[in-house]
Amino acid sequence: MPSPSIPPRPATTPSPATTPSPATTTLPAATTTRTPERAWAYLSRVAEGPCWALHELINLVGPIDAAEAIRAGNLPPALDKPTQARRGTDSSDADLEALARHGGTLLTPDSPHWPAWHTLQMRSDPARRDAGAAPPIALWIRGRDDLGTLLSRGIAIVGTRAPTSYGEHCTRDIAHELATNGATIVSGAAYGIDGCAHRAALAAHQPTVAILACGIDQDYPAGHARLLQDIARNGTVISEYPTGTRPARFRFLARNRLIAAFAEHVIITEAGARSGARNTARWARLYNTPVHAMPGPVSSAASVGCHEMIRNGEATLLARARDIAGDAMLPMDCGAQPAPASHTRPTDHLTPEQLRVFDMLPRRGCASATRISADTGLDARTTRAALAVLEMHGHARCMDGEWQRASQRAGTSPIAQRRASRPLP
Repeated sequence: MPSPSIPPRPATTPSPATTPSPATTTLPAATTTRTPERAWAYLSRVAEGPCWALHELINLVGPIDAAEAIRAGNLPPALDKPTQARRGTDSSDADLEALARHGGTLLTPDSPHWPAWHTLQMRSDPARRDAGAAPPIALWIRGRDDLGTLLSRGIAIVGTRAPTSYGEHCTRDIAHELATNGATIVSGAAYGIDGCAHRAALAAHQPTVAILACGIDQDYPAGHARLLQDIARNGTVISEYPTGTRPARFRFLARNRLIAAFAEHVIITEAGARSGARNTARWARLYNTPVHAMPGPVSSAASVGCHEMIRNGEATLLARARDIAGDAMLPMDCGAQPAPASHTRPTDHLTPEQLRVFDMLPRRGCASATRISADTGLDARTTRAALAVLEMHGHARCMDGEWQRASQRAGTSPIAQRRASRPLP
């Protein structure tokens, strides 16, 4: 992008008589944006949503000179159009005052807590080819500002706003399990799956991150005002939009890219065919973030989106937390549970011949070795050898020279009985 012409700074500060009033839309080249924080606040509002050209200008000349160049209006077309509507209005003072009233922080790329790794992957070659994939200019935060630490173990959980009881149950279980094992749950604070994920993390006494599509001073949705307060108290509420920004559909779609980029994994627990969670999954694939989807009942419309993503290879099937525990960010035993006893049978160790003899042992009454040999089609020597092994392992019992199947009660094995009868050393 060609370097914009930056007007020289005036040698003296304009006198009060020549300084325009706050209501004036045409502003001089340098006023409140002379400080980095105010310059970042101005730049955060001057263009709506992601803007690659604005990033290039800031990287080239820094935030203060970039703000002055934009306000002067001498810009290339790639930057002139997205900043034209707002460049003459500077509300950075009001935005920062509102931020202070809510106990918030303006996090900028020059801060040590800036999530540098996550914004770096937003600058990959595939992402640069998408006009809407640019990183945020700055982040407006209410709560903890150590985003680099929080997001290093971030796992996003998103889904439908109208979940079934099955979806709520799955979301609570996996979010609580992951949070207990040290993951930071990231979501969008919406009704439905988002709210379930945040509450499960808070119930596990772990921080959670809510990424909004409006200013952090906006309690949206209104029914989650208390939840947002709890998240800010125990985790972080963040937005790329300045204070006072109202929610809008196009802002939700842009917000979804931050949920995808600010997580190490994205989990979709329940999503319909046109769920916004699928938009988050698309951003995740662009940023090379692994996407997982939980299957639901085949008759459930709320799980159609998950099933389609799994079928099309857009997401891997996820059933429990340990399905992603192989990642270095989580303990290897995350969510691990011992396999149920029903998965193995007492006869799994038998050879095919021994298993054939075992199957022919009568449950009631007895049968001679000759009869068992005839029933199995095995020769007498093989049959008797198999019977001896079955008796040794407690599967068969000999009574008066005839055989029957032994009851499978614990401790009936002759070997187990002999071991139990040994005196302690």
